[in-house]
Amino acid sequence: MHMADGITVDHGVRPRGTFIGLTVLDVMNRVDRAPGVNEKMTARRQDIAAGGPATNAAVAFAALGGQATLITAIGTGGAADLARADLEQRGIEVIDCAHESAILGISCINVLESTGERSVVSPDDLMLPAQLAPHTRERVVEALGTSDVLLLDGHHADLLQEILELGVSLPTTVVDAGRWKPQFEWILSSQRHIVASNDFVDPHGWMPSETHGPRGPLAGGIVVRTRGAGTIQWFDRERSGTVNTQQVEAKDTLGAGDAFHGGYAFGVATNGAGALVENLTLGARVAATRVSHVGPRDWLRYLDSAMLPAQSAGATLT
Repeated sequence: MHMADGITVDHGVRPRGTFIGLTVLDVMNRVDRAPGVNEKMTARRQDIAAGGPATNAAVAFAALGGQATLITAIGTGGAADLARADLEQRGIEVIDCAHESAILGISCINVLESTGERSVVSPDDLMLPAQLAPHTRERVVEALGTSDVLLLDGHHADLLQEILELGVSLPTTVVDAGRWKPQFEWILSSQRHIVASNDFVDPHGWMPSETHGPRGPLAGGIVVRTRGAGTIQWFDRERSGTVNTQQVEAKDTLGAGDAFHGGYAFGVATNGAGALVENLTLGARVAATRVSHVGPRDWLRYLDSAMLPAQSAGATLT
């Protein structure tokens, strides 16, 4: 049993989460500045780890004490072996839906030493087709049927559509809306928790703005807008409000949003979908822990002490 700031969590009950989306192999260089054209530069530090929005969220969820299942495409080859080994070390069950000949993509990342800001070049899921096969279908159905929360990052749209058409009853579903993709036309729904970055702009004006709340298929649902280190804006049917983020020195911003989503998903799985402010506060605390430490995995060891912020600290309601 763990108690922090008035919230009690029973660590004997491990929440289960399923994460559907992208896996890549992240190769990260920590540099003093962005290299110029035709310039060679020596990195201060280099890290290699499995990456991708759903993958990083699953890593955070597992580090918080949850049982995470990742439905993705990894395939074969050296990069795939490294990514798979990293995920196994984190205790994440992987359901690999890649074609047998598929080769995992590599994401090349530079992180600035002075600010922790990152730049990313990634193939996303363009080089890695995925589909349900008979031997994976049964595992997917079992994972969905036993999970407390489901997170989608919008990648591998064909695979996601196959899974959603299985007719399986889904747990509370969280959508990581990082940047607009055509498949968000049918992924976005008032029945799902839409957690969008400040950079997410839909072409229809469904997302809330300074002048209006959620519209179209999002009207009447739960919609969240994160704004980096700024306050988090949320809408829940007739209610709306903000949650303050923890102000920390940013040393590495890579995967901060993914860490937030993993923390929020863990909150949904443990506190329930209705505890919106508590779950957002937890996500913010996990993201703050992520950006406070250099490297893709070192920060995970600090999650337990940072796990549960005060139930309503920094929250406003309108």
